[in-house]
Amino acid sequence: MTRSGVFGSLCAMVFLVNLARVVFAPLVEPLQEAFGVGPATVGLIVTLVWVGSAIPRIPTGYLLTIYPRHQMVLATGVMLTLSSVVATLANSILTLAIGAALLGTASGAYFVSAHPLIAELYTERVGRALGIHGTAAQLSAVVAAPMVSLALFVSWRLVFVAIGLGALLSTVYFTLMARRTEFPAASGADRDFLGAIRAEWSLIVLGVVVFGATSFVWQGLFNFYPSYMEARGFAPATARNLLTVVFAAGVPAFWLSGILIDRVPSVPYLAGIIVTFIGGVLLLTVTEGLVGILLVSAFVGYVIHSIYPAADAVLLSAFPDEHRGGAYAVFSGGMMLGQSLGSWFVGELVERGIPYDAVFQGLSLSLAALVVVVGALLATGRIDPR
Repeated sequence: MTRSGVFGSLCAMVFLVNLARVVFAPLVEPLQEAFGVGPATVGLIVTLVWVGSAIPRIPTGYLLTIYPRHQMVLATGVMLTLSSVVATLANSILTLAIGAALLGTASGAYFVSAHPLIAELYTERVGRALGIHGTAAQLSAVVAAPMVSLALFVSWRLVFVAIGLGALLSTVYFTLMARRTEFPAASGADRDFLGAIRAEWSLIVLGVVVFGATSFVWQGLFNFYPSYMEARGFAPATARNLLTVVFAAGVPAFWLSGILIDRVPSVPYLAGIIVTFIGGVLLLTVTEGLVGILLVSAFVGYVIHSIYPAADAVLLSAFPDEHRGGAYAVFSGGMMLGQSLGSWFVGELVERGIPYDAVFQGLSLSLAALVVVVGALLATGRIDPR
């Protein structure tokens, strides 16, 4: 069996891994009603998913110096299955919080294990491979809101039942494909975790600051997107469908951005994405009417999702074989930990009476200030990522 079999199974797994994270956004309002809690509490639950996705990334990077990448991917599939059971059976907000954190943990360990593996399977087309893999993940984001809408006719628990069953089947499929594949030697080259951090620390820090801050804003926006749209006068079903538009726009974004990053200058491309995202969020806060909101939602969704395959491709290509697993894990963990607080931050501000528009405008302008500072430091040579 060729590498395409493993890659296909990874695309199946990432669909479910990402679904377990993004499905909490359309569940924000239903979970408030089910457990009788406010937006800050549910915002904290959503944050736990992303904190859970951040925490295991650095430890997983260390484990990758001991165990092969494909074995770690297999372990994350098992964990995703078991975590879905916990979320399904949750009978209190505390139990749900535990399930959410475990689902996030499985996703974080998966991405840290799978992305270096994909980069080593497709060394000549890293961006394209990560773009296709990201497209598979993004498709789950597209179906998240419609899936929740259908499940609510019975119970929100059906969402996690479906994730658990899918995770079980995809894990079995990956195991069968992995047994028939000879993995590249590069997958076992990085055995010095601390050495990788020392060698690549400047690039890691730059990535964490810039991409972590951008994703912080995005986390706060998309996890409260349905609630934000409801606050602007749209019906709950329409608000959830607008979130679907945001995610659907990310499908071509992953695909095209993965292709482009292999062909264009990386730094200007990534900077352009971030600046355009800031402008899109500011435009969203002042746009009126369903048609206008629909168009801006699609625009913001396309732009922000363009950054992920591009950033991963650039960093994974920049890290040498002997540092790739550890360095990428530390970058990924740091970035995810920073962005995971976005949902909690927005939930807290809204519960304190600050309007959504003001919150998102403030976050966008703060991100713009950070971009200006980092750009100036790079231009003057004050910081050098290499």
